[in-house]
Formats: sequence, structure tokens, C-alpha cells
Amino acid sequence: MPARDPNERQLIAAMASNTRWALEPDRRRATAPARAGLLARFEREADPDGQLTPNERAYRAEKLLQAHMLRMSLKAATARRRKREAEQQIREAETALVELGGGAA
Repeated sequence: MPARDPNERQLIAAMASNTRWALEPDRRRATAPARAGLLARFEREADPDGQLTPNERAYRAEKLLQAHMLRMSLKAATARRRKREAEQQIREAETALVELGGGAA
């Protein structure tokens, strides 16, 4: 029976992921194909016409990979900050509501 609720699906996916990685003896080996594919993508971006030397192509691909990881870090940090700000606004609104006698916190 498939999970219909998004929260249920998230829990089932988390259980599957945790089980999979708990049973994996070599996580680096298991993720090697994904890392190789990502690096190949950046090599194609760095040298779409195949004009660079292998060393230069590898160097540029590594730099593109680093930039990609930094972009993801920035997005994650921004999302965490926005979440903290939203939570703070909720706390402030709840406090104001309690002070006005309109709720119980």
C-alpha cells in the first residue's frame, strides 16, 4: 500500500536510506559512480569541444565542482537563515498575541 501523505513518504524514504547506508560496507565505493558522473559533467562543461589537455580539463572540472559545492552550501545557509528568521517571527507573533490576551503560550 503506497503512502499517500508526504510526511509518511518522507519517513519511509528516510528509513530506507538509513537502512541502506547502515548495511553498506564501503560508502565511498558505493558513491563512486555518482561522483565520476558529476566530474564528467563538469569536464564536458569546461571543455565542450575537447580542445584542452587532459590536465587542464581535469583542473577546470575540479574548479567547476568546487564552485558547484559552494553554491549548494550558500543555498543551504540561506535556507537555514530564512527558517530561523521565520521561526523568530512566529515566536514574536505568539508573544504579542499572549500579551494582548488572545492566546495561551
